[in-house]
Amino acid sequence: MTTFDKREQGFEAKFAHEEELMFKAAARSNKLLGLWAAGQLGLDGDAAAAYATALVTDNLANQTMDETLNKVSGDLADKGISREQVALKLQECLHQALAQLEAASRQAG
Repeated sequence: MTTFDKREQGFEAKFAHEEELMFKAAARSNKLLGLWAAGQLGLDGDAAAAYATALVTDNLANQTMDETLNKVSGDLADKGISREQVALKLQECLHQALAQLEAASRQAG
């Protein structure tokens, strides 16, 4: 195997790792956002978990972040929560998810 082949494999492995990390972060942030939104809607227990899980599984079906924002902000519109507030919360959830994944990675390694 040439140096070029080794370098190519390294780049491919890094890309795959980063893609997996972003997938996990998006799923985790959607779950966190869903749990927050469920609380805003007055849902708890199984109903809150089901709402959060639906956001994750809907995202797996190629739903974009924009579609996730539209859904949650539409659900929360009657509560007086704007799309901008939901977008800020989603960003907060994404940062929290990345921090959780990094912490888990450090503990595993």
